[in-house]
Amino acid sequence: MSETPPEKLLVAENGMKESKGAFTENYVMSQLAATHDTSVFYYSNDAKLEIDFLIQHGNKIIPIEAKAEENLRAKSLSTFVTSHPEIHGLRFSMSDYREQDWMTNVPLYAITSYF
Repeated sequence: MSETPPEKLLVAENGMKESKGAFTENYVMSQLAATHDTSVFYYSNDAKLEIDFLIQHGNKIIPIEAKAEENLRAKSLSTFVTSHPEIHGLRFSMSDYREQDWMTNVPLYAITSYF
């Protein structure tokens, strides 16, 4: 509705700084919903632990963190995976593809091709 050109939507200098996280989460949700024939859930607990998305892929539960930039901090995701060592986390961000022991980072543009 703002008629903002698409290439300017995630640039902080254009007034999107406050909303680009929500915009990115909405984008990830849209991609997950279009890619999966499954429900997508959100998780939060009393200890302020918040997981952006939880999905079931085959017989696995996958916690997903969405990041609008290359900010690679994922404290809630790390805490969640540490308390559930059988689970491997997934983060979608502007960073390159990267495998870690507890988590995989996938670039935002590759969400649909990851699964």
